[in-house]
Amino acid sequence: MPALEDVLEFTLPAELEAHEPPEVRGYGRDDVRLLVSRRVGDEMTHARFTDLPDFLSPGDLLVINDSGTLPAEVSARAASGRTFALRFSTRLRSGEWIVEPREMRPQAGDTAWLPDGGAVRFVRLHASSHRLWVADVYVPKPFVEYLLEWGRPIRYPYVPAAWPLPTYQTVYSRELGSAEMPSAGRPFTCAMVDRLRARGVRVATLTLHTGVASPESHEPPYAEWYRVPSEVTRAVREARHSHGRVIAVGTTVVRALETASDGTGQVRPSEGWTDVVITPQRGVSVVDGLLTGLHEPKSTHLAMLEALAPREHLLRVYRAAIEEGYLWHEFGDVHLIL
Repeated sequence: MPALEDVLEFTLPAELEAHEPPEVRGYGRDDVRLLVSRRVGDEMTHARFTDLPDFLSPGDLLVINDSGTLPAEVSARAASGRTFALRFSTRLRSGEWIVEPREMRPQAGDTAWLPDGGAVRFVRLHASSHRLWVADVYVPKPFVEYLLEWGRPIRYPYVPAAWPLPTYQTVYSRELGSAEMPSAGRPFTCAMVDRLRARGVRVATLTLHTGVASPESHEPPYAEWYRVPSEVTRAVREARHSHGRVIAVGTTVVRALETASDGTGQVRPSEGWTDVVITPQRGVSVVDGLLTGLHEPKSTHLAMLEALAPREHLLRVYRAAIEEGYLWHEFGDVHLIL
């Protein structure tokens, strides 16, 4: 078994990487495993995602992220004639884009060519990143329309085959804007949402458009656009009044809620850019639980988990997940922290 003395560093066995969606393996979208861990008592339960309603109570509030996934990777051609993958991450207020050229190191001022007469000019490295660039981008039609025609979903080497865009959408996605899927919500089906509501669990929706993660880089998260509507603030207030728990579906929801919080657990309607990074030192004031995937070694998401649960608890959970053969990544299993 790998040493997990530091929760941010452990060895993930290659056989525990989910290489394809569960539907391809002959299962339903919601037929993944669910590891439930309770901070009080340091308990764990091995279950299926279809058992989720059994672990929530009437009056609990589930907050989901309705951002839809863009086909954010496009083939580009450098001036040398070399073809490379260009990933579109985030559009800035200035109109410039944060982009990631894969397996290619441009210089400031370089131009690359995109399909259908598009072009990208690399302006400067983004902040302290060694992989992300701020770029001027020209495409001949509205950007989402352009990506839907010429782009493809971002995937990493652990997913060897290409899958169509609907594979990377949650059933409740509404507004296309994420470079990568907010994957904690992928196992949900419409039937599951109906079951939760029938049990008395409320569901509220916010939006946070995720950028390019590139998990192999281990860089901290950067600013992302979010919107927390008044319906969410009202739902959080009502859950608190009825002694219900606020459960975030995904780390993106935690980031948005904590950005909109006044630090005392009160949430205000807001939208804009968040550069909040959730750490054990910062802590959380809004969420009482989190449904999330199993995260890669050294991932900053694991630091967010430590803001919710003690390190010793997470060490035990991740050891158990490895021993029991849980699957990692966006097509893998999920972890509910209560």
